[in-house]
Amino acid sequence: MAGRAPLAGVRVADFTWVWAGPFCTLQLAHLGAEVIRVETATRPCVTRLLPPFADFEPGPNRSGYFNQYNQGKKSIALDLKRPEAIEAAQRLCAASDVVVENFAAGVMERMGLGWEVLRRLRADLIMIALSGYGATGPDSDKVSYGPAQVPLSGMSSVTGYRGFPPMHVGISYGDPTGGLHGAVAVLAALLHRARTGQGQYIDLSQWETSMAVLPEAICGWTMNGAAPERDGNRDAHMAPHGVFRAAGEDRWVALAVEDDAAWTRFAAAIGRPELASDPRWATAAATLQAAGVAAFTAATNRDLAEDPHLNARGFFVELPHPVVGTRKHVGVPWRMSESDCRVRGAAPCLGADTEQVLRDVCGYGAAEITRLREARALV
Repeated sequence: MAGRAPLAGVRVADFTWVWAGPFCTLQLAHLGAEVIRVETATRPCVTRLLPPFADFEPGPNRSGYFNQYNQGKKSIALDLKRPEAIEAAQRLCAASDVVVENFAAGVMERMGLGWEVLRRLRADLIMIALSGYGATGPDSDKVSYGPAQVPLSGMSSVTGYRGFPPMHVGISYGDPTGGLHGAVAVLAALLHRARTGQGQYIDLSQWETSMAVLPEAICGWTMNGAAPERDGNRDAHMAPHGVFRAAGEDRWVALAVEDDAAWTRFAAAIGRPELASDPRWATAAATLQAAGVAAFTAATNRDLAEDPHLNARGFFVELPHPVVGTRKHVGVPWRMSESDCRVRGAAPCLGADTEQVLRDVCGYGAAEITRLREARALV
């Protein structure tokens, strides 16, 4: 690791919650931005209330979910129902380079924190809204969560087994796809500002970013009028292709034989029946890989956490947290030869940085902060 962080000196006012928005700002924090979450104890982020909790003990600062996706950030607690808190939030935005929110369209405007207000406070501000359906159109006012994006995007229609109905996939793809698309859009806007001095508003639709990861299915219909058939883990061009039972308790191996040459190698690897009881096949994935066949264990969470390759690369981070202590978390999934990209700290406790941010970023004096507290704007 060498050099300066790519986003060193960039400040992000983070009004996001749940997964999509925090996943977007997590990438910016990894790149070195100062990310300041705007939260409130009166309505804490959903992920602060979701398991798994450290030591199975619930608490707003003990959620592994929240602590994973908010590493390296700060937290300021404002009750945005109060005008004094809105003023503080506006000061934060005016002192920031980027504002990120993922409420339903119109929520920020009703609070007095919409684009037209904030752009007057800072002319070169970049603001991104990661709403469910975008800021325009007949569905723009609808509330959305990631699970809804899976069927709405068409992903469920191509997920499932042959002859069976559509199925939900394992995760809420709308959230991480929206978050990653949002992070890339912010980086593009920062590059544009560096060249032109101009800020801009980015209107992102999580629904549309979910569809962007399904080009084959959508093109199949638009070009040929034929929807792809659900076919489990099978592939239209590779065989065998799927996840197959292996020795051991609930152990599986994924295989992908991509062409005739790979089939020849695969057949040679497993073709003699007497080898079925040979102890060399205890490591079937490695044996097939040695033969040039794409194969690997269907890993469990424990397999991943203990994987020697991932640990040797420093993929996991263990940083001290003031409430739950040192825990293992997923770190930055990329390396840059000339830039300092890393997790810079554990996730923040709710409101842990309120006074520091109000003083050093928003410009409040001690007496003003006391008045905000007495007005119950800091909750």
